[in-house]
Amino acid sequence: MIEVETGSPAETLALGRRLAASLRAGDVLLLSGRLGVGKTLLAAGVAEGLGVEEPVTSPSFVLVRSYEGFLPVVHADVYRLGSTGEFDDLELPDSARRGVLMIEWGDAVTMGVPADHLVIRIESTGDSSRRFEFIPAGSWVDRPLTELSA
Repeated sequence: MIEVETGSPAETLALGRRLAASLRAGDVLLLSGRLGVGKTLLAAGVAEGLGVEEPVTSPSFVLVRSYEGFLPVVHADVYRLGSTGEFDDLELPDSARRGVLMIEWGDAVTMGVPADHLVIRIESTGDSSRRFEFIPAGSWVDRPLTELSA
């Protein structure tokens, strides 16, 4: 596990851009944390780092948004889903195989994603400061995450 702290929204976006540099097709990121903690802001930084030029917004009400960049980005929010069956019906891991899949409230669907994924827990530590815990699973254990704390 790697821990990183940010002190502002700009630093959170920069953290997302640094994370994007280590991503490859098929990667799955599970974002978890309380409402308003910065899951979408981190996802926006990742998308920006992957060459997405349009604004990234929360997929809360539409469940899934897709973006084109150097790699396709599928950004989902599973907060409103009622069951793991509903998650399975979305077939998100399959639809994002060529790109990167980011799932907000991802801790609720851990069993429905590939064994190789990165859990990112976000916690508010002040008005604009955040603590990020990057918890690798599967092949992520062997991937270098130390550059995130740069």
